[in-house]
Formats: sequence, C-alpha cells, structure tokens
Amino acid sequence: MPPPNLPPLPPPPPFFWGETPEEEYYKSQGVRNSKSYFQTPNGKIFTQSWLPLAEDQPVKASVFMTHGYGSDSSWCFQKICIAYAKWGYAVFAADLLGHGRSEGLHGYIGDMDKAAATSLSYFVSVRRSDQYCNLPAFLLGESMGGAITMLMYFQSDPGTWSGLIFTSPLFVIPEAMIPSKLHLTMYGLLFGLADTWAAMPDSRMVAKAIKDVEKLKIIAVNPKRYAGKPRVGTMREVVRVTNYLQNNFQKVTVPFFAAHGTADGLACHTGSEMLYEKAATPKEDKTLKLYEGMYHSLIQGEPDDAVDRVLADMKAWIDEKAKIFGSESNGN
Repeated sequence: MPPPNLPPLPPPPPFFWGETPEEEYYKSQGVRNSKSYFQTPNGKIFTQSWLPLAEDQPVKASVFMTHGYGSDSSWCFQKICIAYAKWGYAVFAADLLGHGRSEGLHGYIGDMDKAAATSLSYFVSVRRSDQYCNLPAFLLGESMGGAITMLMYFQSDPGTWSGLIFTSPLFVIPEAMIPSKLHLTMYGLLFGLADTWAAMPDSRMVAKAIKDVEKLKIIAVNPKRYAGKPRVGTMREVVRVTNYLQNNFQKVTVPFFAAHGTADGLACHTGSEMLYEKAATPKEDKTLKLYEGMYHSLIQGEPDDAVDRVLADMKAWIDEKAKIFGSESNGN
C-alpha cells in the first residue's frame, strides 16, 4: 500500500511544451498552425498544418508527415513539423486511422493499405491544390509511419512526389518484437473476431524508443497516445507489410533520405540499409544516415545535441533537393 497522505500526482500539462497557449507558443517558434478534419471514404481524419509565420514568406516545398504507432500529430511529433516549417516548408500531417483524433478503434489498423490510402487522400488534395501543385513535394514518415509512407508512395501516381524522408522507419522488426506465429495463427482461427483484441505481448515500446529520461516522462503523458497492448490485427499487418516492403524496395526510384539510430530497439536499422541497397534510385540521390548509439525516437527522445545533429542533416538534404526540384519546376 502507498504511504498515507501523499499528494496526488499533478495532471499532465495541456501541451508537450507546458502551459503556454498554442498560438503564443507557435508564434514564438516562428510558425503558424491550423487544424481541421478531412472526410474520406474510410472515415474522418484529423489534420494539421504548420507554415512559416510570415504569410508573405516564399515556401520552398510541401512536406507531408506521418507519425508512428500509438502516437498522433498533436504531441511531441510536432517537434519535427515545427522544425521544417521554421526552415521555410509548408508542413501537413494527419492522424492515422485509429490514432489521435481520427476515427477508428484506438490503436487498431487492421488494413494498413487502407490506412495509407486514407491519409494519402488528404495529402494529395493539398499537393494538387493551386497553392502547392507547382512546388516540390515530399513524404515523411517516422517508425510505423515510415512503412505507411512507403505504401503511400507505391499507391501514388508517378511524379507525385519529389522525394521521401524516413526517420527510424519500421521496415524490419527486431527479433524480440516479432509477434509469435502461434499467437497470430490462433487468433486468425477465430475468423477475425479477435482482430481488434488488445492481446499481443507488450515489450514496453516507449521505454525502448526514448533515451532522454525527462523527454520520456513528457511523451508518456500524451493524453492521446495509445498505451494498451498491441491489437492483434495491427501486429498482423505490421508483419505482413514489413515483409511486403522488403520485397519491393527495388520499386523506389525517387530521391530519399533515411535516418536511423544503431541502438534502435523498435525498428532495425538494417531496414534502412536494405532500402539503400535495393532501391532503384540513382546512387547520388540516396542518403542513409546511421547515428551510432541513438535509440528509436531521433527527434523526440534523444538529448538536444543529438537531435540537433539529425535535424541539421535533414535540413541540408531537403534544402538541396527543394532547390533542385524548384529550379526544374520554374524551367531553369
């Protein structure tokens, strides 16, 4: 029993940065934010944008970002969104089906192709709009969002995307995280009835992702984070899709940047290495950055100096590519 008369734990702050109102915080970061819902054939999804604060500032390119498993676009994932907007990019993100404020059973993605198509429908609507159709456009995915981003790329018409950006993409599952075939087979014999069950073993995913303990405390209190055991259908799809992607990396032809920590306990860095080796993208347009000793969450969970290294590498890459593609778009 806990000792008597202990004061209650304080509630989590309203935002990952603390109590500062959103508009005031975004302004201090040099960006502006907007929120909306987007209706798709598969349900309504929650979307956000982050743009440079000055409305007359030219935008270099658009970047469409997808968060990882159990996460959403409204907590610490914003760090990467805000960074790109500060660099002069128009950033758009959507909560995946079953995540954050989007519709669907929390933590459940029983069809990853459908989840990809759902977010993609929003991204393409923005990408083809009058405001952005002539700018370079990039897809960015983190963790499981990296796998879903790759599915989006495969689902897109040729020429839609100027390039791909991956941070700790889930292309290869670590041995300790692979779901038991026995479990998946047994649940599969229940004719789909068990697909939504939160019944798969939980290997303490958050603790394996975050190196900085203080940042771990903030991420852990995200009110919209899915913190239950992995659902059967979600893990079945992760296994299926990672196998599919490994066998189709050769279909990637656009420039890409992949960042991965060598101590990642949730997504093997060998997946990023496999993409680099197999992709048909010309060698000069492939970039793989392996960060020695870094964990899974490169932007939200590493010490600040390590985060700055990763962001600097990302900025250098996209600034170069946006300049090249922007010149081509202008006929120069």
